[in-house]
Amino acid sequence: MNSFRDYKNRASQYITFVDSEFYPDYLAQAPALYGSLLEKFAELVQTANSSANLLINITELNDPLRIQLLRIFRKYASPDTSVEMLKIKKNIPNIIKDYGNRFRDIQEVSEKFASRPKPDEALMAILMEYKDRGKKGYELTEAFFLWFEAHFGSEYLIQGPVRAGKDVLLNKVLQNWKSKTPADIFISRNDRTPLVVGFARYDTDRGGGQEDDRISGNRDKVTQILEYAETYKIPLKILFLNDGPGLTLGSMWNDYADLEDNGQGKVMVCTLKMLDERFTKDWLES
Repeated sequence: MNSFRDYKNRASQYITFVDSEFYPDYLAQAPALYGSLLEKFAELVQTANSSANLLINITELNDPLRIQLLRIFRKYASPDTSVEMLKIKKNIPNIIKDYGNRFRDIQEVSEKFASRPKPDEALMAILMEYKDRGKKGYELTEAFFLWFEAHFGSEYLIQGPVRAGKDVLLNKVLQNWKSKTPADIFISRNDRTPLVVGFARYDTDRGGGQEDDRISGNRDKVTQILEYAETYKIPLKILFLNDGPGLTLGSMWNDYADLEDNGQGKVMVCTLKMLDERFTKDWLES
């Protein structure tokens, strides 16, 4: 069987391209999606007596409206804070205490918002980018699950979020696994013997420190999982389902090839287009 490294000279032939919309074409649908959202933000700004009060009022709303408004709040009032930070409701008082002195004054927020064109296509374009974040990764995992079911049917058990959803926690599926390690794919025999732990990622772009951190984190996963497999004498292997043009940037392809080589047959790096050639029953049961 060819290794991941063997495909490097033909890398572009084995990359899956998930379609993206062209700019500015997707702006045509933006007013229908975000027009009422911007009106709601304007209403909240007008009734707030401070930016901290604006944040509190946004936090009291339900999702998904709350998350969308937090994205706008961050742009206008608090670029220091991330949406991930702001969306945890119980943390809002501490965020206001720690970062509130850097919030833009509510009067200036109101003036800046009012000065923008109606509709504000620039802001809508930003919100559209958020809309599709993660979409390509979801399509990657969904394609794998469909492929697996078509090729192996009921021969094996497969778990994981097909698109969006909760990851598989290894401490829930592996006896005596201590940490809450998330995985995207978990395959076992029908008798529950673990066979494959899988991690999926679609890379549109990649480089620099992010690339180094990713590979380092993957090495740690390989070490921990293979040590566990050796300790408990089970045929557990690791799949890195990676795809997208980002794989061809920098040293990414070589780094993943090294990861697979060092796994001595128990680690596989694969794109969707390699599955038929590489992800075989022989490897699953090896």
